[in-house]
Amino acid sequence: MASTVTSESPGTPVSSRPGYGQLLRTRGAWTFLLPGFAARQPFAMLTISIVLLVQHTTGSYGAAGAVAAVTGVSLALFAPFTGRLADRHGQRAVLLPGVLLHTLAGLSLTALALSDAPLWALFVAAVPTGASVPQIGPMVRARWGVKLQDSPLMTTAAAFESVTDELTFVFGPLLATALCTAVDPAAGLLTEAALTLVGGLLFAAQRGTQPAVAADAGVDGHARVKHASALSVPGVRVLIVAFLGIGAVFGGMQVSLAAFSESIGEPGLNGVLYGTFAAGNMLSGVVCGAIAWKVAPRRRLVVAYAALGLAASGLWAAQSVVVLAGIGLLVGVCIAPALITGYTLVDGLVPAGARTEAFTWLTGAVALGQAAAVMVAGQMEDRLWDGAGFLVPMGGTLLALATLVTLRSRLSPRVVSRTVARGVGHRVPVAVD
Repeated sequence: MASTVTSESPGTPVSSRPGYGQLLRTRGAWTFLLPGFAARQPFAMLTISIVLLVQHTTGSYGAAGAVAAVTGVSLALFAPFTGRLADRHGQRAVLLPGVLLHTLAGLSLTALALSDAPLWALFVAAVPTGASVPQIGPMVRARWGVKLQDSPLMTTAAAFESVTDELTFVFGPLLATALCTAVDPAAGLLTEAALTLVGGLLFAAQRGTQPAVAADAGVDGHARVKHASALSVPGVRVLIVAFLGIGAVFGGMQVSLAAFSESIGEPGLNGVLYGTFAAGNMLSGVVCGAIAWKVAPRRRLVVAYAALGLAASGLWAAQSVVVLAGIGLLVGVCIAPALITGYTLVDGLVPAGARTEAFTWLTGAVALGQAAAVMVAGQMEDRLWDGAGFLVPMGGTLLALATLVTLRSRLSPRVVSRTVARGVGHRVPVAVD
């Protein structure tokens, strides 16, 4: 059985699936890829910039993690709502006010932190900062769906987007850490706000490649399906839990690597260590997109997640920079297959008119898992021993793996209905497995 859930023609061998070269030759793709890459870069800078700024002004990783967690929870709660609005009213209509609000919120959070405002004021400012984060990644994925539709290139596009995401997580934390440590503790968050404004406006200007809004689909009964929430699909709910565990890895490592680097007197190593982790993810994503998989996607997701849980379980035992970098690289390598398979499964689970929302649910799940992990890991680093925060990625992935194994049957692609004529003017819907 092919490992993809895209609508390949019956009898077409999976090994004939085109690769990255043909994907990038898709007409009009570069018009949204380049501005999309610029616009999603700030997302990788946001959490670490908040952690480094608030830790500098308060002296506490717990407080820094709590503020970052509020941002992440707010993002997770509002991201699906943003995605649904984009499906109904168009991406541009959501992006324009969103990037402006996010820029203002980020500047406000920075000013409050620098003025030694009370922690509750930082929490208040963190809410709109997270709620207004532009959902560029899901919007780019939705644009690929418009361009490729039922093409077997959809799996390659999912892998390409995972690689692009991880490329931003290679450069984003490095850039944010360098700015916060070498320039000013506020430089990371200020740069994130500026890049969001410029990149978001450039991406919003690409109107020709955005998906048609639900109202454009007509009123023949299919429009009602397009308005259904992606959360009503059981498989999406299972993927949300799986992506919560992936978020726990991101959040737990961000705080724990920063604390580890600080404890050895080399804070600048934080970006290098996190960049190594993200590089493993990126390189693994490149390979995953180039392989013609013959393993069923559900099974591949479980195997990939089991490997991720095993790798994350070794983080807490690392006592040196070299060992920690090596285990972090391995964890990164294990994340990409799980992410790519999860995003690819959406194509078979969710109707086209709700996919932006579905992608934002998964992005929001990563953000929520990251937020919880940042808060818990920060408290553990403050109250327990150095490196205790590394237990968070292990716990998060193992809990999510248990859920995924138990509910994996819900990840079967949706049943497609076909109408068969019976007599004149009479059609009976027949379910096709």
